[in-house]
Amino acid sequence: MKFIPDEAKGLPPPEIVNRNSVGLGGMGWLTALLQNALKLRPALKSGLHRQVLYATVGWLFGYHVTKVENYTYAKLDRDMNEYVRRHPDDFVPKEKKTFAEIVEPFHPVR
Repeated sequence: MKFIPDEAKGLPPPEIVNRNSVGLGGMGWLTALLQNALKLRPALKSGLHRQVLYATVGWLFGYHVTKVENYTYAKLDRDMNEYVRRHPDDFVPKEKKTFAEIVEPFHPVR
């Protein structure tokens, strides 16, 4: 089962440190700490190999979630730009006004 289609290979890879990787890596580490606490073991000291494993799995999962997210947004942008290109009558540029033309003139009351 493919999560990312072949046309996503043309996109640049995401950064290694991104919000999804950090968040899901932290959640993986906290999952290991919670598991230690539920089994009445010292939370930070025991099962360091599990803590590293869970954090790494969460980090990699977050990286791939970012890849899917970037592909989805790139596809939406491509479709939107294509729609705008095909329907120029719906997207006529507006005339530019200065700020003074928009705001009413100021008359102080004394």
